[in-house]
Amino acid sequence: MNQTNVSATEKTYGTLPDGTEVKLVTLKNANGVEVDVISYGGIITKMLTPDAKGNMTDIALGFDNLQDYVASKTNNVYFGALIGRYGNRIADGKFTLDGQEYTLATNDGDNHLHGGSHGFDQKVWGIKPFVKDGKACVELTYTSPDGEEGYPGTLATTVVYELTADNKLDMQFTATTDKPTIVNLTQHSYFNLAGGGSILDQQVQINADQYTPTRPGLIPTGEVASVKDTPFDFREPKAIGKDINVDNEQLTMAGGFDHNFVLRPHADNELVLAAKVTDPASGRALEVYTNEPAIQFYSGNFLDGSLKGKGNTYSKNSGFALEPQHNPDSPNHPEWPTTELRPGETYQLQIVYHFTTI
Repeated sequence: MNQTNVSATEKTYGTLPDGTEVKLVTLKNANGVEVDVISYGGIITKMLTPDAKGNMTDIALGFDNLQDYVASKTNNVYFGALIGRYGNRIADGKFTLDGQEYTLATNDGDNHLHGGSHGFDQKVWGIKPFVKDGKACVELTYTSPDGEEGYPGTLATTVVYELTADNKLDMQFTATTDKPTIVNLTQHSYFNLAGGGSILDQQVQINADQYTPTRPGLIPTGEVASVKDTPFDFREPKAIGKDINVDNEQLTMAGGFDHNFVLRPHADNELVLAAKVTDPASGRALEVYTNEPAIQFYSGNFLDGSLKGKGNTYSKNSGFALEPQHNPDSPNHPEWPTTELRPGETYQLQIVYHFTTI
């Protein structure tokens, strides 16, 4: 492999209203795959990948400038962002840990979503590009102070994005705390494997036999239900649009797919294939690997055409997200895999996006 074609370069992306400079790091491999990451929110602003004929297209939804990313925070879209301290929802913004109740920001109706009003998606992370072992890499760091958004403990978080020679974006998350706390980090990229238009003909396979149904507010009911004979059965590949309009209370409540799928049991540190998406038109494919117990599949239901970027208008179903995670509202369901983190422990999450073709 030609090491000189592998690069991790940094430049200024923009300036926040308070004068803070935001950096952009561009990761490139020898195949021409390019991933752009900014220090604001650790946001992935670009994923340039080849189709079956070798044509390169940006498959990540996003914006053209920093101002649009900042403004989009009022829309709760989270394009490309790192999510913390807690991905997905916590009912009523409350949880109890070691007998003490904690109250978090309620930024999604009555509930807490994706870390609160000013979550990790809005923080300026430390950012350091480097090349190592033929991989183009960037390290992001953020320390969340005790009490931020209502969470206990000072949480020191590091995320490393590595773009490999075989077109994988390998993302490794670690975090430590000085007090007992909860943590459920994830990455919230939206994809459209065609680079624009609707995603409804793109095909999804999710390696999950069960999902967690929700009540109004998209909070889990506590049930872990079989996907068999439901629109949530993605055990074999099927078009996103095939069942999205089926008369089903769960789909109606969410406006489409916005559900947590429980992956088949595996070891805590075992990397498994959680989902695969293919676009028959372009021949692009995306595989998502993780060591997490679950993954959220979201079909872009709340995109309403009010946001524009990269020459696209982001209408309903113009992008999808696959967010590896622990189950939503886990702190209020002790029977589920725990999201507790204690002093002396290290939280470890791995997510891999593998860009391939069919």
